[in-house]
Amino acid sequence: MKTLVELYDECPIENVLGADTFGPERTVYLCPSEIAQDREKQKRLQEYFRHRGMEMETVFLDTSLFHADKVRRQLQSVVEKYPDCAIDIAGGSDAALFAAGYFCRETDIPVFTHSRKKQKFFAINNADFAHHLPFSVQYSVEDFFLMAYGAVKPGRVTNDALLEREGMIDRFFTVFMKHRKKWNHIVNWFQRASQGEKDGKVSLSVRSDYYVKGERGTRIPANEDALKDFERIGFLTDLAIEEETSVSFRFKDSWTRYWLRDQGSVLEIYVWKACRDAGIFHDVRCSTIVEWDRGNSGEKVTNEIDVMAVKATSIPVFISCKTCAIDTDAINELAILRDRFGGDAAKAFIISTENCRAITRRRADALDIDIITLNDIRSCRLTEQIKSLVQ
Repeated sequence: MKTLVELYDECPIENVLGADTFGPERTVYLCPSEIAQDREKQKRLQEYFRHRGMEMETVFLDTSLFHADKVRRQLQSVVEKYPDCAIDIAGGSDAALFAAGYFCRETDIPVFTHSRKKQKFFAINNADFAHHLPFSVQYSVEDFFLMAYGAVKPGRVTNDALLEREGMIDRFFTVFMKHRKKWNHIVNWFQRASQGEKDGKVSLSVRSDYYVKGERGTRIPANEDALKDFERIGFLTDLAIEEETSVSFRFKDSWTRYWLRDQGSVLEIYVWKACRDAGIFHDVRCSTIVEWDRGNSGEKVTNEIDVMAVKATSIPVFISCKTCAIDTDAINELAILRDRFGGDAAKAFIISTENCRAITRRRADALDIDIITLNDIRSCRLTEQIKSLVQ
């Protein structure tokens, strides 16, 4: 097979899995007119294959995927031009699949499909090379965004930084759970107590008033118990507290400073570690930022996925982390990102350190989004919950 024919699909992975697996010289996409005329998306798909290390020709042919006879005629023209070809019918509309099946009856052209659930390819007609062939391609988190025409931007935290500090994360989360109800005040105090910069660089050494200014004229006191806990786990050093007068200390490093000044980071990095501990993912990322075009307006949209993981070779998992109550906006946004970049095999769930209202859970159920709440976290079975929801 030198040429692979793909029936273009709204699910991005269906358009690339066959090419990634079999490495043809060219891939011909039978696609709707909006894709056949969109040079930017075609360029992005070519960039995706180069990112994967493939120098492959891509051809985009305008075809109405809901008109079986037009699909059949287009297939005929492709086969005449590229006789050494095979057709992947994993994607496309029902009409396109019908046309491919009808065409298959008239020719000996190899036709195959695949099951993402079974992680295998299957021969449909004269394609023994694909029959029961296991998936061999491993996709990264970044791959899923690139294949769907997205651009990945640097996130708020790097995996290297997390790996170097992985042993600190459980201790940090234990302190958070102890002070969870006062976490907003603790973070707000750190933000106001450590605002100073020198020569464009943040200072790790802090000397602050015991009380700092809050919103609407309020005063936020230092939480002495929390400060001592952070010193005990190594996040702070040289802690000195003068009774309701002043506080001084030094952050362990710039990452520790950032995490103590950001309300949601503690849960995000804890979930990142829980996914790694689950042992079922080959790529786990915290704070993945993606830029993409929403709709046909060309408007650029930027979203952040708190934690993302990839199971097996082709199942992405999208996770939203909340240290507050879950609202419907968070559920809707997560569903959009899962469908846009993961397709029908993707998983999505929200993890919150609050319990969930029944009406919110019903909305999540309607969008096939699972929810893990405070009770699950308190029972120390977050990792098992993640495994059970994904497997």
